[in-house]
Amino acid sequence: MSLGSKIAWDDTVLPFQLDRTDTRGRVARLDGVLEHVLSQHNYPRPIEALVAEATLLTAMIGQTIKLRWKLSLQVRGDGPARLIATDYFAPKRDGEPASIRAYASYDDSRLSVDADPFSQIGQGYFAILIDQGQGTTPYQGITPIAGGSLAACAETYFAQSEQLPTRFAISFGQSQTRGEPLHWRAGGVMLQQMPQASAQSVTGGSGEGGLLHASDILDENTAEHWNHVNILLDSAEDIELIGPAVQPADLLLRLFHEDGPRVFDPQSVKFGCTCSAERVRQSLSIYSAKDIGHMTTDNGTVTADCQFCGGHYEFDPRTLGFEATDDP
Repeated sequence: MSLGSKIAWDDTVLPFQLDRTDTRGRVARLDGVLEHVLSQHNYPRPIEALVAEATLLTAMIGQTIKLRWKLSLQVRGDGPARLIATDYFAPKRDGEPASIRAYASYDDSRLSVDADPFSQIGQGYFAILIDQGQGTTPYQGITPIAGGSLAACAETYFAQSEQLPTRFAISFGQSQTRGEPLHWRAGGVMLQQMPQASAQSVTGGSGEGGLLHASDILDENTAEHWNHVNILLDSAEDIELIGPAVQPADLLLRLFHEDGPRVFDPQSVKFGCTCSAERVRQSLSIYSAKDIGHMTTDNGTVTADCQFCGGHYEFDPRTLGFEATDDP
């Protein structure tokens, strides 16, 4: 995609609030970020779809949290799609973009390219991990794989772990405009019913396997509001969610004009990876010279590849491990 065709609202997350229903939300549009994520690997179609969905969810979830460092989404299963992993890095300074990276691990010999992508995960878990940086204890919330999509898993996570009614409407795929190559686009809306001060903890739900569902944690008044905004969101069409012609703010006005939508400053996002030669060196510092010897290739180097960005690193084994004999 040429730089001249870049749209102002691509690769952004727009926060909003519906004052009349006490609902908050996000509208996300990913274009170059998603294309960059998927171009790092030659994924089969079902894996591309899972990575695209996970990346879009991560962009919206990451922006809802007062994040100082990193939010990670992980999907692990016993099916052909063994792992989907994404990271969202908060902006280092106000006005700077957040960064997203993602990758997948899969068993190509077991993968069915014509099957529903979600079915390729099998049994497993959906996890959100929040790391606020040095000196803090990371948080981890886990729910089982259920519901038929990663978006449904994310909704269950918020109901189960945070007891927040949450809804996602998302769409993604490859598109092409006149004179441009085929490329990936994704878009979606995230809704959350704002918590009530008097809300009480709920256990045992009506969802799959006894998991909590949004309806289990809503009182009569908030349920009416929640059902109302969900009916409106159901009217969103895929082309409106993805764009590119419909601006996020115009989409909100079309869907929720009676509910007083207020928009806030959009957060731009970019592809970004934190890998570096120094980080790889640090990760190998726990190994002995004998261990490093086992890692050394026939040509006398230790190599490492980043699964997220494809970065390739080569090292002199004498500079690695806690028994290193030479300086880097």
